Amino acid sequence: MLIYPTLLTAAFAATATAAAIPGPVDTTSNKGTASLVQVRNPNFEFRHGPLALAKAYQKFGAPIPEDLRAAVARFRQGRNQKRQTGTVETDAEKHDVEYLTPISIGTPPQNLIVDFDTGSSDLWVFSTEMAAKDIKGQAVYDPNNSSTSEKLQGSTWQITYGDGSSSSGDVYLDTVTIGNLTVPNQAVEAATKVSDEFTDDANNDGLLGLGFSSINTVQPTPQNTFFDNIKNNLDAPLFTADLKHGAPGSYNFGYIDPAAYVGNISWTPVDSSQGFWSFTSPGYAVGTEAMRNHSISGIADTGTTLLLLPKSVVKAYYEEIQGAQYDSNQGGYVFPCSPTPPDFVFGVSDGIVTVPGDMVSYAPVDSANQDCFGGIQSDTGIGFSIFGDVALKTSFVVFDAGGLQLGWGAKNL
Repeated sequence: MLIYPTLLTAAFAATATAAAIPGPVDTTSNKGTASLVQVRNPNFEFRHGPLALAKAYQKFGAPIPEDLRAAVARFRQGRNQKRQTGTVETDAEKHDVEYLTPISIGTPPQNLIVDFDTGSSDLWVFSTEMAAKDIKGQAVYDPNNSSTSEKLQGSTWQITYGDGSSSSGDVYLDTVTIGNLTVPNQAVEAATKVSDEFTDDANNDGLLGLGFSSINTVQPTPQNTFFDNIKNNLDAPLFTADLKHGAPGSYNFGYIDPAAYVGNISWTPVDSSQGFWSFTSPGYAVGTEAMRNHSISGIADTGTTLLLLPKSVVKAYYEEIQGAQYDSNQGGYVFPCSPTPPDFVFGVSDGIVTVPGDMVSYAPVDSANQDCFGGIQSDTGIGFSIFGDVALKTSFVVFDAGGLQLGWGAKNL
């Protein structure tokens, strides 16, 4: 399937272009580029809708609704019981797999696999400073085994989540390499304590934030992200995300690959004042209906799985699906897995992005695969919408720090 960001109707386009639309990016110089392909996480078992939604609430410090909290608790209790009896079943072939990206830290290089996250700005990793019981198969960073590490005395970091849990630790300056790009004296946040949601994933060694450095959590002095430290040495101060459905995606730094998209890229201004890749969509549509003028302010976040939108938009979408309903046992909207639900369309300045209906069917909620948890859910309590992987996988997305803009390009799905 080919998804095109096409021109909108005249009325909608007039609204979208009321502010100046950013222009194309010049990537003709040759200072530096890098391309990284994600790797499959062999420990990822299958999707679980309520857990993905709860993680989004946790990440942004929003209170987790009681229905959702209870649904996650039942899931975790069931998984623990199955582990104890040795009857855990996995079905990774029928579900999207979580994909991670390799990096190296220190001298000699210590290889780790991390989650690239445009919705945060910390580079933190599992480390030898953690208690042994909290390391469950992850690779760890050992600053004592790196000749280029230097502890940033008096500096600490802490990320607190919506359920009250947190991850925290010390800070080192060390050499970090991504692909062929190397930053000496990069702030590396070595964990001494990690939230359970991360310790349970034995193949995820940490997180590399690609948000703006203003929301880095190191105290007393926030530190620059890897991207902020390297961007002036790149061909262009940007990176791109080409995430895939059921396959490894890629991140490119410093250039826009013309083979990764078709047609024209639709550009929209970014508001970085809150530290995120924030933009405003001027409207949306369900299926083949006309676009509705409805401003949606949100962030492009590779670290969130679902597409979280205002409650009224979510309600309008599911009203078009026979049998869809809010399920208190799941803490979110569910609907019959068959037939395929309608597409969801949102505006990007003078273009549109289409999320195919089959990508809205996030995961079954029962063993018979009769009902599915929706990949579109409410952003209630978070304070803004989140265009997570459900939306990002439909497009080739450019994060342009030089022009403070996001670009959305069509691609084959």
